Amino acid sequence: MTTANPSNVGAILFDKDGTLFDFGATWNAWAKAFLMRLANGDRARAVALGHVIGFDLDAGLFAPDSFVIAGTPDELVATLSPECPDLTDAALFALINEEAAAAPMAEAVPLAPLLERLSASGLRLGVATNDAEAPAYAHLDAAGVRHWFDFIAGSDSGYGAKPEPGQLLAFCSSVGVAPDRVLMVGDSTHDLMAGRAAGMRTVAVLTGLATAEDLQPFADLVLPDIGHLPDWLGIS
Repeated sequence: MTTANPSNVGAILFDKDGTLFDFGATWNAWAKAFLMRLANGDRARAVALGHVIGFDLDAGLFAPDSFVIAGTPDELVATLSPECPDLTDAALFALINEEAAAAPMAEAVPLAPLLERLSASGLRLGVATNDAEAPAYAHLDAAGVRHWFDFIAGSDSGYGAKPEPGQLLAFCSSVGVAPDRVLMVGDSTHDLMAGRAAGMRTVAVLTGLATAEDLQPFADLVLPDIGHLPDWLGIS
């Protein structure tokens, strides 16, 4: 792990799930509701579908290596489509997003005061998520924090998805801050690999399912959660 330098930071780009919001508290509940709906209430079928996507319905937990953790709705559609021949890909995508928008979002830390503090210091703020754009807006609206962000992109916003750097470079262009002055903050290797590919400094947080050991090879800094950012940046 390299040593991050808090000086000259002009912007912060956040992942959403596992970073702004606690992953387990949010997406375990989503998976249960989604799988039961997809299986039309047939629990045995929901359990089987859960195995396909790396989710244990009985335990209510994702496997640490489930592709869903850092994946996109398109990847979920591609995986589940053969199991759901009665649904078109478009219908399956819509169902995923509908349930995602209704997922109970648990803030990793109180977001409004944190984002206000960061914004008041002059930092430009953004969100880059592998979730779709519509649920991302719904989640940020539900938390009452959407207005703090200068840029919000989902995997279907036209910039690609992480670990590719398209969303990240679009953020830099949008806010007029060079990549080497941006922190990419996330809970998965996809986030950090995207940050490195974009030429950003990378900050890992442990409010997702990955461990510090998983993230350290890709991170300039590992923090317990995003609430530690102001102190590290020296923001009063």
